[in-house]
Amino acid sequence: MRLRGAAAYTSPVVVISALLSGVHILTLALGLGAVFSRGRALAGPLDGEGWKQLLAADTAWGVAAALWIASGLGRVFFGGKQPAFYWHNGFFWLKLALFAAVFVLEVGPMVTFMRVRSARRRGAPLPRFSIEAYRRINSAEIALVVAIVFAAAFMARGVWLF
Repeated sequence: MRLRGAAAYTSPVVVISALLSGVHILTLALGLGAVFSRGRALAGPLDGEGWKQLLAADTAWGVAAALWIASGLGRVFFGGKQPAFYWHNGFFWLKLALFAAVFVLEVGPMVTFMRVRSARRRGAPLPRFSIEAYRRINSAEIALVVAIVFAAAFMARGVWLF
């Protein structure tokens, strides 16, 4: 049964779909802002305040990743479109590949910054890492997130269905 008029806009599927979409999009703002802020912190001195800014931005970036995964899975399975729409959409797979690339790039910084947090709590020496390499990784992640947005825009419009 297909709902019409006001009933279509108040059905649980429409409400859940809209909420998941909103969370997914707001997470973009959180994630892109966080990774940009982390890059700015990496460009400055890593003194007490610099580490505080970097680790706060890194935490927000991690929260955004978790929310993207959760809201993305929610959209695929509860978001109003049939999962087959995603499985048969080339831009969906491109989007997943881009997200996987971000994740692979992020493994090094993620592990390093977890070790930094642990060392700071214990008052131990901080792990050594190449700030310049992490700045390049950060810039690549920003570019990939922007590419994900465009892949998502084409995906949502049903481009590259097979």
